[in-house]
Amino acid sequence: MKISLKPQHLKRYRQIASMLLRYGLAEVMRGSGLEDLLGDELGRLTQKAHPKPAELAAELEEMGPTFVKFGQVLSTRGDLVPLEYLAALQTLQDRVGPVPYSEIEQVIVEEFGQGVAQLFNTFEPAPLAAASLGQVHVATLADGRKLAVKVQRPGIRAKLAEDLDVLEEIASVLESVTGFAARYRFRSIVADFRRTLMRELDYRTEAENLRALAANLADFDSIVVPRPVDELTTSRVLAMDFVAGKKVTAINDEDRKAADGNRLANELQKAWMKQVCIDGFFHADPHPGNVMLCPDGRIGLIDLGMVGRLSPEMRERLLRLLIALGEGRPETAADLAVKVGHPGPDFDETRFRGTVKTLVTANAGAPVAQIQLGRVIMDLARASADCGLHPPGELTMLGKALLSLDELGRALAPGFDPYESIRRDAIPLVLQMLRQGANTTSLLGRMLEVNEFGRELPSRVNKILDRVADNRLEVRVRSFDERELIQGLQKVANRITQGLLIAALVVGAALLTNVRGGFTIAGYPALAVLLFVLAVGGALALFWDIWRHDRKR
Repeated sequence: MKISLKPQHLKRYRQIASMLLRYGLAEVMRGSGLEDLLGDELGRLTQKAHPKPAELAAELEEMGPTFVKFGQVLSTRGDLVPLEYLAALQTLQDRVGPVPYSEIEQVIVEEFGQGVAQLFNTFEPAPLAAASLGQVHVATLADGRKLAVKVQRPGIRAKLAEDLDVLEEIASVLESVTGFAARYRFRSIVADFRRTLMRELDYRTEAENLRALAANLADFDSIVVPRPVDELTTSRVLAMDFVAGKKVTAINDEDRKAADGNRLANELQKAWMKQVCIDGFFHADPHPGNVMLCPDGRIGLIDLGMVGRLSPEMRERLLRLLIALGEGRPETAADLAVKVGHPGPDFDETRFRGTVKTLVTANAGAPVAQIQLGRVIMDLARASADCGLHPPGELTMLGKALLSLDELGRALAPGFDPYESIRRDAIPLVLQMLRQGANTTSLLGRMLEVNEFGRELPSRVNKILDRVADNRLEVRVRSFDERELIQGLQKVANRITQGLLIAALVVGAALLTNVRGGFTIAGYPALAVLLFVLAVGGALALFWDIWRHDRKR
């Protein structure tokens, strides 16, 4: 297949084609036309060993902000990316070069019509941190309030739009000519990536996320979420409270002792379970750079550009799935994974259930404190995709969040057991979920459903009776083994017939007891006694047959 290239996209095409080859995806490209872009480089690249995860992160960084962000999004896709690459992809936000201060100041002038000196009392020219879409500067207001000001990189929107067009075209080509790309739905991945970027490019969305998370975690005194400054927030600039502290993974034994690390680890785990199970809105990127230990002993949560949202049904199923995985129940875990996933046309359920059983039992012998639920969920998502079951994005986001929480919890308390924390909080969470489901709005909805059921029931019953009267009622039975079904029906019919014969013998014997004369046994007609004996014998034989066969089943 020959690809028609736009001249300005040629460099990007060659970079992406090169990367696909070098990371073991030569079978994806074969026959797609992408290999034609490399010419003499093709043989050299296909023979090169797989680069290390850190090399992939460095290469994405060299390709620019779009691919840095793409790598961050891929770090949430355990169904696509091997686990050894996920940690490397999470470090991308730490190695992006800063934008010159003059360009940052120009963005602020364009957004507010005023310079930095008019808006802030102080503003640090050197950035505190640089990310793929923007960078953060420390500033203060006239009242002394210390702020972290995130400013978007100039020209980033146009750059992202061009790179996304390239990715969409490549995904479309690959999906149309390769089964691998079609199975993993490359076009859907790129479309989701575009939507994610568009949301993150509007900093007002992140401000709303900060307000929502702060309200949801208001009862957690040990956790602080920065408040946005509305009058200093636009789509390209976000001003919020400055959260001082050090990365949780960089603390020492003295810090843990002073802050009571075990209590903080439990509070952090409990807060995330509340976000997932009760609020349906959670911080989806709690990597070490986004979770700080503050000087006052509290945990600070920053950077809410990536969040997850869950429906009430999904919350319940995910909690049940976490418990089933932690307790080593593969059948229950497989059932729930099928319910939350989206089976494709090539879904191999037998293979999937076998893989889940292997995955769960592999952790059965390990101490509970050593089981990493986040890693298990990522493995489960990968197994789902391999078997044709498309896992929801929420599952992989939750898996990545739990992976990070495992690391954060053990950094705060080396002996921390995340699953024990989940299991301990499961009952209060379930009770709170039940109370949440019993509110006035949900009860009103159920009453309306009952009302609709009562209103529609007579007409539906009439339709069924009309079909019965006209001999048009059909019952469709889906069976895995028709012969076994027929044998089962015959056995039921035989037992019913045997039961009717026994009943007839009993009735006949009862009627014959009133007949006088002839040979008697214990004062009763002999024929009546004989019928009673036959009935008792038949009943015992029927009971024995039922007990023997059903016990075997």
